[in-house]
Amino acid sequence: MTYKRYIFIILIFITVLLFTKSLSAQTGTIRGFVYEKETGEPILFTNVYLYKTTYGAVTDVNGYFVISKAPTGSYTLMVTSIGFDTLKFPVNIKPDKIITKKFYLNKSNILLKGVSVSAEKQSFKTETKTSVVKITPKQIKQIPAIGGQPDFAQYLQVLPGIIFTGDQGGQLYIRGGSPIQNKVLLDGMIIYNPFHSIGLFSVFDTDILKNAEIYTGGFGAEYGGRISSIMDITTRDGNKKKITGKISAGTFGSKLLIEGPLKKQTDPDKGSSSFIFSAKNSYLEQSSKVFYKYINKEGLPFNYTDLYGKLSFNATNGSKANIFGFNFSDYVTGYNKLADFRWNSSGGGTNFLVIPPNSSALIQGNIAYSKYKISLEEESFLPRTSEINGFNMGLNFTYFYGKNELKYGIEMLGFKTVFNFFNSVNRKIDQTENTTELAGFIKTKIIKGKIILEPSFRAHYYASLSELSPEPRLSAKLNISDDLRIKFATGLYSQNLISSRSDRDVVNLFYGFLSGPENLQTEFDGKDVKSKLQKAQHIIFGIEYDLFKHSTINIEGYYKNFSQLTNMNRNKVFDDTPEYSDIPDYLKKDFIIESGNAQGIDVSVKYDYRRLYVWAVYSLGYIHKSDEISDYVPHYDRRHNVNLVGSYIMGKNLNWEFDVRWNMGSGFPFTLTQGFYELLDFSGGINTDYTTINGYIGTLYDDLNKGRLPYYHRLDVSLKRKFELGKNSTLEINISITNVYNRKNVFYVDRITNERIDQLPVMPSAGLSLTF
Repeated sequence: MTYKRYIFIILIFITVLLFTKSLSAQTGTIRGFVYEKETGEPILFTNVYLYKTTYGAVTDVNGYFVISKAPTGSYTLMVTSIGFDTLKFPVNIKPDKIITKKFYLNKSNILLKGVSVSAEKQSFKTETKTSVVKITPKQIKQIPAIGGQPDFAQYLQVLPGIIFTGDQGGQLYIRGGSPIQNKVLLDGMIIYNPFHSIGLFSVFDTDILKNAEIYTGGFGAEYGGRISSIMDITTRDGNKKKITGKISAGTFGSKLLIEGPLKKQTDPDKGSSSFIFSAKNSYLEQSSKVFYKYINKEGLPFNYTDLYGKLSFNATNGSKANIFGFNFSDYVTGYNKLADFRWNSSGGGTNFLVIPPNSSALIQGNIAYSKYKISLEEESFLPRTSEINGFNMGLNFTYFYGKNELKYGIEMLGFKTVFNFFNSVNRKIDQTENTTELAGFIKTKIIKGKIILEPSFRAHYYASLSELSPEPRLSAKLNISDDLRIKFATGLYSQNLISSRSDRDVVNLFYGFLSGPENLQTEFDGKDVKSKLQKAQHIIFGIEYDLFKHSTINIEGYYKNFSQLTNMNRNKVFDDTPEYSDIPDYLKKDFIIESGNAQGIDVSVKYDYRRLYVWAVYSLGYIHKSDEISDYVPHYDRRHNVNLVGSYIMGKNLNWEFDVRWNMGSGFPFTLTQGFYELLDFSGGINTDYTTINGYIGTLYDDLNKGRLPYYHRLDVSLKRKFELGKNSTLEINISITNVYNRKNVFYVDRITNERIDQLPVMPSAGLSLTF
């Protein structure tokens, strides 16, 4: 049976399963939204169920729920969420009728000992949850707030399978995937660089985040264009009842947040509109000259400014539309007198949610435009620049059939890349490329007894390469008991976008973007190259077990096969011209092909009850790559990684909080230096007199990445104290210490002078924030 026929049969099988409906017509549907009464914001992951039945649902990121195919009759609808008063509402479900309701919950003033039904535990039984972590602002604030500001980037570093390469210029690597293989979406808009040069901060303001879903592998067909991972981040809509805000300042930077109604929500049955705006910046370059002279007398040259704004328009039935825009910038001036680096990212767009009046369907769509430009200038090296700009748009439909779901949609994106780069022998590589990508997907969730199946299929067409990539995917879970669950995910993935950084970078900041490489090897590993796409296959197995009532252990083993990767050719020494036709491709092409794999196991344990939160993670990983010249491990191949996080709320009025985080990681690979020699560039051609000219210092390298740096470990702590200034006003004081015991973690060693530069030393910081 051919591969295409196999895919066709799978599609037919899925379609038959999806559209098979129950013969019984004596059922009805109740759907709606759950909001916070004080602000009008949706409440995520709230449990909504018919009392004394098995019919229920959990609200999504819009606060939306659907209980479909419920038997007709009179019920009591229960709405429960930790931190809010439980709501009870009588409903009368009639045959083939759809009831639409909006519920508003009051915040509870009582610290609950527990709730009878946990929305999180309920989701374990109804969602596959393979290689995905859902993050809320509450969780982000439970780790030490470095510089007085809790940040998304700091929390990402404690997740299983995620590796950060440093406090300065650090990059994010997820289960063997490089940063370009991680797709970042903000309200459906593509963000090309979510992290600042000082690796402690992201471009996102924690206080405007609603939810973030991090897929470290095995993600469904609704996501495409990347071969490793997905970050799907959504922001809040803004307070619909009154003007509120937050002002904060610390030793690293400051922030302003303001939100409120454009059209105040005075009646639950009427529409409303609201806005939210956030601005944050770093003045570390200036403040470090006062507080951190012992690190660098000239200051820490990290600067950034992040602006984000959003308008939300809400209809009476819960349908809504958002308009948003952003501008993020980052600049490093004269780092150790070696490099000037800067980037700027900006964009805007809209997304919408439509609730059809006589259907249990949900319609969502988005359209956005963003651009990103980066440049790096170093002493003794030629400058390099990269720019990418483009649009992305999508439309998808979700249908609910009892506990089962059907989702399908289309996606379109186009972008332009402009790239200029010089490799280690000063050969210029430049590219200007336009590309368009089209995709369609279908996905279903089928719950049958203790089994959950989520088969999906994506067809992704890369117009610039004239290539279609069929990508079947599957995730599944078996609920063995209330406390034990086994899960699985697999799939095929592809992408066109590639990135580059020079092997001569002293400060590893530059990350260029390229697309649709034409000047690529035609043969690899003795076989003809039939595709120009990067491709990967994922296989993931996992176990979830509830150790105690409030504690869960999650174990996942994964294997990612990167069957084809495209990289910059740093070995290029010849031009790709007819006179060098007999030279191998890997010595003359701008781009080369590699293959590789990543495998490992992640173990996480969480305990969350009342005042105490504990999160422990251990990751074991192996990464391997090969090209036509050598087999090697990439520079981010960290074998062992441990994160321990603890948060405890104290005081009679629960106004004190102590947070602690400890990270330990084994050493990263690096290339050893064997010696030095005089390097002559023969700039005068064949007439160059090598006996009289002065050369440069050349370096003799050992095999690529055969060495290992020392272990990295760091302890961070913070203490917070809240003061209630009024009914709607709170002052918070934050004191934190980064790298408490002043561990000297190596950043890099200058090969010529042998000078060692370390990561950040012990850094105390403080901050104030006023919420009004």
